[in-house]
Amino acid sequence: MSTAAKKPLLKYAGALVGWTALALFFFSQAMAQKVLMHDPTPWWHLLVIWLVGIYIFAFLTIAIFWLGRRFPIERRNWLPRVALHLLFSICFSLADLVLAAAIFPLLRVGPAVFSTFSSSLGFLLAIDFNSSVLAYWTVLGAQAGLRYYRAYQERERAALRLELQASELKNQLARAQLSALKMQLQPHFLFNTLNTITVLVRQNKGLLAEEMLAGLSDLLRCVLEDVEAQEVPLRRELEYLRIYLSIQQVRFQDRLKVEILADPATLDAAVPQMALQPIVENAIRHGIGARSSAGKLDIRVSRSEGDLIIEIEDDGPGFSPVANSSGNGIGLPNTRARLEQLYGDRARLSMSNRAEGGAVVTMTIPYHLAPDVPAAQVMEVHAVQSLAG
Repeated sequence: MSTAAKKPLLKYAGALVGWTALALFFFSQAMAQKVLMHDPTPWWHLLVIWLVGIYIFAFLTIAIFWLGRRFPIERRNWLPRVALHLLFSICFSLADLVLAAAIFPLLRVGPAVFSTFSSSLGFLLAIDFNSSVLAYWTVLGAQAGLRYYRAYQERERAALRLELQASELKNQLARAQLSALKMQLQPHFLFNTLNTITVLVRQNKGLLAEEMLAGLSDLLRCVLEDVEAQEVPLRRELEYLRIYLSIQQVRFQDRLKVEILADPATLDAAVPQMALQPIVENAIRHGIGARSSAGKLDIRVSRSEGDLIIEIEDDGPGFSPVANSSGNGIGLPNTRARLEQLYGDRARLSMSNRAEGGAVVTMTIPYHLAPDVPAAQVMEVHAVQSLAG
């Protein structure tokens, strides 16, 4: 027999056991009365009477359940429905007692009062009519309580589903916003680099333009490998940065000096993908690019308690008062927006001018290990290997 077929049988068997247990409960009370009153009625007569009486009532409860579903008592109609069920309860009690009065004489059990239909009905009406009405309302109330409990559970499940959907929509929105910020930064960098290459071509500096194109190709290939990632290991981010700096090295030649100092213990830390490039680009463009002499760019990475601290420092003219609050162009504002989306108020991007001249941008993010990132394929990098000095 299949599991689906067994379930109804188990349900009916459980109901039979429950009603039988109730009959035995009332039978035990009848036995106590029999002993105290010295009633000569055989005990098994009382057992049969209570079993039959309870089974008749159990059969009629099907009607109670149907009436409860068909005419539920609700706040908006409680008065007419209570009156209606009061009428139903009287009819139910009469039906219950009439059936019992018809069956008991056939069984030939119990006291002499159960020998005929009329005497049985009169006796049962006198002692059981009110209790049968009360039993109707008890079953009806249990059904209503179960209905309200199930409705409450359904509301809870619906609220949970809505909460999960809202959370998922919120996550999708956050991912979409982060992706939009990334997509805004990458074309911005790409267009700036292509503009520089265009200038070199117009100046008949074809070899330099080729070097920049090769570096740009390497960088795009590297970035596209992690296009779906919002976070990458710091070592991977520094790889992007070294390739980008090699492109800028072609442009600025000896005017650009870069030093990268990263604590080896921080190289597996998670950082937002392509978060350092717009900061470095801003420092080169508005710092070193704004002067005719050589400039220095220092990038330092360290860990302080639960934070990863990245400082990018240049010796250019520094930030103007307006840039101090918002940053130049779209690079710094977008980076700040990405940090807020990823880490909330646990991340900071601060900008300040150095006392000895130049500017420093400090990124502080929560320290945690990067998610697993597939190892990059070995690629030919046309960038210079040492950017220091």
